[in-house]
Amino acid sequence: MNKVRASSAIFISAVFYSIIVCGQGSKPYQQTATGVEVDIHHSLTGIKKIRLQPVTDQIIHVTAVAANEFPEDNSLMSVRTNNSDLKFSVSSTSDLVVLSTGSVKAEVSPETGLITYKDKNGNVILSQSKIAAAALTPAIFDGQPSYQVSQFFDAGEDEAYYGLGQHQQGLVNYRGRRVDLVQYNTEIAVPFMISNKGYGLLWDNYSITRAGDVRDYEPLSALRLFAKTGEEGWLTASYIRKDKPDDILFTQPVSEISMNWLSDQHKFPAKIKMQDAIVNYEGAVASGLAGLYQLQLKYAGYVKVWFDGKLVADYWRQAWNSGLAVLDLHLEKNKKVKVRIEWTPDGTESYLGLTCLPPAPETLKNTFAFSSESGAAVNYYFISGENADQVISGYRTITGKAVLMPKWAMGFWQSRERYKTQNDILSTVKEFRSRKIPLDNIVLDWSYWKEPEWGSQQFDPARFPDPEGMIRSLHQQHTKLMISVWPKFNKGFDIYNDFNKDGFLYKRNIAEGRKDWIGKGYSNTFYDAFNPEARIKFWNLMNKRLYSKGIDAWWMDATEPDMHSNLPVENRKEQMTPNFQGSSTTYFNAFPLVNAKGVYEGQRKVNPADRVFILTRSAYAGLQRYAAAAWSGDIASRWEDMRAQIGAGINFSLSGMPYWTMDIGGFSVEKRYEDAKGADLEEWRELNTRWYQFGAFVPLFRSHGQYPFREIYNIAPQDHPAYKSMLFYNKLRYRLMPYIYSLAGQTYHQDYTIMRGLVMDFPNDLKACNSKDAYMFGPSLLINPVYKYKERSRKVYLPAGQGWYNLYTGKYYPGGQEIDAEAAYEKMPVYVRAGSIVPFGPELQYTDEKPADPVTLFVFTGNDASFSLYEDEGTNYNYEKGKFSTIALNYNEKTKSLTIAGRSGSYEGMKKERTFRIIVRNPKTARELNVDQKADYIIPYNGRQKVIKFSTH
Repeated sequence: MNKVRASSAIFISAVFYSIIVCGQGSKPYQQTATGVEVDIHHSLTGIKKIRLQPVTDQIIHVTAVAANEFPEDNSLMSVRTNNSDLKFSVSSTSDLVVLSTGSVKAEVSPETGLITYKDKNGNVILSQSKIAAAALTPAIFDGQPSYQVSQFFDAGEDEAYYGLGQHQQGLVNYRGRRVDLVQYNTEIAVPFMISNKGYGLLWDNYSITRAGDVRDYEPLSALRLFAKTGEEGWLTASYIRKDKPDDILFTQPVSEISMNWLSDQHKFPAKIKMQDAIVNYEGAVASGLAGLYQLQLKYAGYVKVWFDGKLVADYWRQAWNSGLAVLDLHLEKNKKVKVRIEWTPDGTESYLGLTCLPPAPETLKNTFAFSSESGAAVNYYFISGENADQVISGYRTITGKAVLMPKWAMGFWQSRERYKTQNDILSTVKEFRSRKIPLDNIVLDWSYWKEPEWGSQQFDPARFPDPEGMIRSLHQQHTKLMISVWPKFNKGFDIYNDFNKDGFLYKRNIAEGRKDWIGKGYSNTFYDAFNPEARIKFWNLMNKRLYSKGIDAWWMDATEPDMHSNLPVENRKEQMTPNFQGSSTTYFNAFPLVNAKGVYEGQRKVNPADRVFILTRSAYAGLQRYAAAAWSGDIASRWEDMRAQIGAGINFSLSGMPYWTMDIGGFSVEKRYEDAKGADLEEWRELNTRWYQFGAFVPLFRSHGQYPFREIYNIAPQDHPAYKSMLFYNKLRYRLMPYIYSLAGQTYHQDYTIMRGLVMDFPNDLKACNSKDAYMFGPSLLINPVYKYKERSRKVYLPAGQGWYNLYTGKYYPGGQEIDAEAAYEKMPVYVRAGSIVPFGPELQYTDEKPADPVTLFVFTGNDASFSLYEDEGTNYNYEKGKFSTIALNYNEKTKSLTIAGRSGSYEGMKKERTFRIIVRNPKTARELNVDQKADYIIPYNGRQKVIKFSTH
């Protein structure tokens, strides 16, 4: 395999070049039925031809090649078809070719290949940068010719960038940051970016990609280093035994910290065993170039970092799944900053790496780029929109609708690693029902099979003697069962042999003799999900051995794919070779997309009625059309990990995929929490309580993790505030089901986004746009998770332009201010936007226990308000055939009146008559949240319009 790195060719030159006027020759373009093709004359970029194809008035598909022919369109993410009815025009001036739609213009220079995008009034939306970066550089991977591909764009003043998948660095605005799009356990790569300037870019490429500031990270030695004793040239590394923390065994100079992978473990000194050591790195750093240095910290075990005595990082991560953080270090010219790093490795293998991204040169400061390892062309979509919702709608026009999840998926899911027996599952559900804790779904994690038979998709009869009976019992208790399915097969049993004889398996992992971590360790590999016949075979296996037994949903784990954790990326590519689609370098990131495709299409063919539901650990652009949600992987049970999930969920949602969740409480647990007592036990309970509060307001509400067990009654006793709070938020989630399911309906019918970064609703409020720890849940609820231990208040910014109500007390606050919000142990700060209608339903134990009747409408006055109450059959695809209903709710602030419009549409089983209870909130009178309080108005409704004039309260 040719291991050429994309970064090696990002900058062939970095100069400004002039736009040269076209000569008086033949016409430099050819108009086609679908767009225009422009011949390019400038040689620095490597581009010979550019094609522009309008998809809609607001979307233009751009393809640039280094040849005279365009490659065949083999897009895995795009489902678009050319719109033959779309009107567009092509014109030219002396130096430009212009493609115009009703909304945007794309101007191409035939001399330079640069494209500028303008609105219909001629205002610039986006320009490709004049920096002469290599756009297409020839490369070869697995014997197949390819190109390393990059494109730079100019960044506007105060421009911010969002999306790009799910990442764990706690960032929301990626301006000036490097984002690595590479699938990993807790990192999800999605090459779709949204700008706050009214556009987005979808980069149609499947290889490992950098976005934003795409320069290489430099080794630590790029900085001036100073030892603990002052000598220049290195930091001082001191090695200490854990059992003798005051006894330094030895020291050594280091100028790099680079134990990043399994293959780097030899770098740890042989004089002391890693599991016995504490390592301190001490000294100072400086640079002759002032500015922001972004230090990328890779870690496993415990690590603390101090700059000039200030603690800037205090992290822990389990050894088999290292974490990645970015630490900002501001340096003045040649001024030393003291640095200290304390690392306590976790076990016999652990990881620590530190690199730096120096301040960007002036030529790059105001740019944003995509740079990919492999592709046939520069291939992307420019998507214009008046707001982020329109841009996301454009993304889904290209990549497919976000199909509507079953209604039960909006309820609570209980999971753990793991329920080991049939009785574990049944007794857990019985306990939930007896305690009246709402529940819709229980999850069976890995290893329900016989130990050697990973991939058999077959229950171990010793522990699960009657799977059909178990599932039948769960269904009788109104509980769904989701089951874990890996794309993995152990060598040595019938299913492995069956897939192997058809050539459907990746074989490198087998040939290298790698074994997994189960029992004695087993030889294993993954199937090639890029092969359509292999996908069919994989689904047929799932159907025969699982779905036919009554399984309701799929947990598609390790879909990066993760054949062996902590291998370098180049080794991971080798594990995916040969690949049916092409080079593993070219298609590295797309495995989760095609894996979900096979399951979705397979189930819909077998059962066209019931909605498919997939939870997957990795994702790629287009995943939303396959009924797949993602979760944030095997994160740690730490406060800093909880905080990181806020930005992770926001940006994943801004990547066009509306269904996201996380392990409430975190997955991997520090030893101090196992069988904890005293202070550790109380911190464990508070961590889970705060995380549960947060988790109630993300699209999918799901608890999961390693021991200690995660059921709320196993976290705390019934009289403990942790138990009371978790039960309160569980019940509140179910009472909000009319609101939540209406938002889910909008994700399909109006391309809506449920978990909303503040840029979506407040794009002109820069403070809101840069918020890292707050978001909107639907149009009305401002969510502010509490992510610090023993914190009983937190700073909350209330976006400008409207007032805000405390959800629990009804107290009103003007917007545009930061407040110290009360955050008692049992309550997370939630504020409701003035000008909101929030529908609540009856108390439920599961989502379909009873119809949403009565519906209690909380009307938060102060501005006009609207909401559309959406309903359908909840579990089938009849909504795709128009079988659903909506009831428009509109409040007019001037007339103080609420209009409940006539019902639109219908579906089988629809409740034709119902009652609306109306509770009015106004700025002058604070009233506690109580859904069952006496209503201000009670309105019988039979589908015809009702208008209610509010009296003064």
